Amino acid sequence: MNGTFTHPEGLTVNETFWSIEPVPGVEPTDLSKEPVYSGRVEFFTDEQKHFSLKLSDVMEKDEHQFCFRIKTNVEKQRWLGKPGVQLRVPELHVEAPEEVTEGETADLTCKTTCSLTGPTFIWYKNGRPLTTKTIENNQLHLQTVSSEDAGSYSCAVRGSQHLRSTAHSLRVRYPPKSVSVSISPSGGIVEGSSVTLTCSSDGNPPVKIYAWFKGSTPVGAGKTYNIPNVRSEDSGGYACQSRNEHGERRSSAVQINVLHPPKNVSVSISSSGHTLVGFSVNMTCSSDGNPPVKIYTWFKEGGSSPVGSGHTYRPLQSGSYYCEAENHHGAQRSDPVPVDLTGHSVILYGAAGVGLCGVAVFLAVFFWMRRKRQSRNVDEQVHVKAGLRAPPRDDDSSSAHDYENVTDTGHSAPLPDDASSSADDYENITDDYVNVTVSPKH
Repeated sequence: MNGTFTHPEGLTVNETFWSIEPVPGVEPTDLSKEPVYSGRVEFFTDEQKHFSLKLSDVMEKDEHQFCFRIKTNVEKQRWLGKPGVQLRVPELHVEAPEEVTEGETADLTCKTTCSLTGPTFIWYKNGRPLTTKTIENNQLHLQTVSSEDAGSYSCAVRGSQHLRSTAHSLRVRYPPKSVSVSISPSGGIVEGSSVTLTCSSDGNPPVKIYAWFKGSTPVGAGKTYNIPNVRSEDSGGYACQSRNEHGERRSSAVQINVLHPPKNVSVSISSSGHTLVGFSVNMTCSSDGNPPVKIYTWFKEGGSSPVGSGHTYRPLQSGSYYCEAENHHGAQRSDPVPVDLTGHSVILYGAAGVGLCGVAVFLAVFFWMRRKRQSRNVDEQVHVKAGLRAPPRDDDSSSAHDYENVTDTGHSAPLPDDASSSADDYENITDDYVNVTVSPKH
């Protein structure tokens, strides 16, 4: 905007500036000092009394009457150029629905009050040009609206991008998304402490209905779920379900792992078999603890000192035994379990005695049969030396009459051929056969 001015001779111009919408009786204000125009206006004058105004980033709200103000060295010699210059700003505005539901379609239209020839429109979302959407003439088409399409939209005519339309806010209604659960405290959870679960979600309208589940079992409602005195039984997976008028969604489960001292400590007994000195058993200690128990100590009832350690123990004496299980959070003892090893030892010793007696009997019979066999061999040799044919060993048909004429001949009994036999074995046999004669039986 520009113009020229004149003033009476003899006056000196001290100040010139631009002002808008002057009010009668009120001193106009320098436009450059108005906050909304700060940095957007520049004034120019020269010696030929030309003046001009440069307004940058023109907007629709800049539609005003602009007047030029002159002040001279004489207080009452001031002038205001009227009616001034009327600024008209072509209007660009966006026509679109204010709210759509996810999955629907939406069309945004850029309109102007100016008559333009073949204009090309540019669309902006949140101040950034859109390049991936469908633009036809002055219309922006949103196919299958999603929650990501919500935002502030404006338009402009190419070549005058600085003259953008006023922004239009598009809201998108959608069911809950990004549902998640946070745990406080976030570190280890010790039995007896307090735990708070918080559900977060993104939905439009905002979610106000929350439900809590442990596994598939409902356990609570509300944006937060609190367990004031957590127990080992509270361990497990927890999830929240968010719901608004457009749908619902459940979060992934988060695990609560409750740390606690050993519980349900018990002892079981199993046989490990017989040995030469008795009967042995294995004792096993079982417990439920978190973290798992790794320290086991064994005691005999009535004693104060440990008798063993480890998950299993093999007692050497009869008595009652118990185990103590321990982890980082405490210890617990089992009930005493009686062990009786004496009865099994008596049975085992008896069985061993019977076995040894059997071996002794077998050896006695063996040596008796051997001696009998050696005695028969001596009898046969004596008969041969006397000139008789020895009767068959197993022939029982011969009678005493076959030898009725046997008399003492003065011969001595021969020594046995079996060198392993001693003279003592045949001491009596030699005496019986010192004088032997044989007469045939008629």
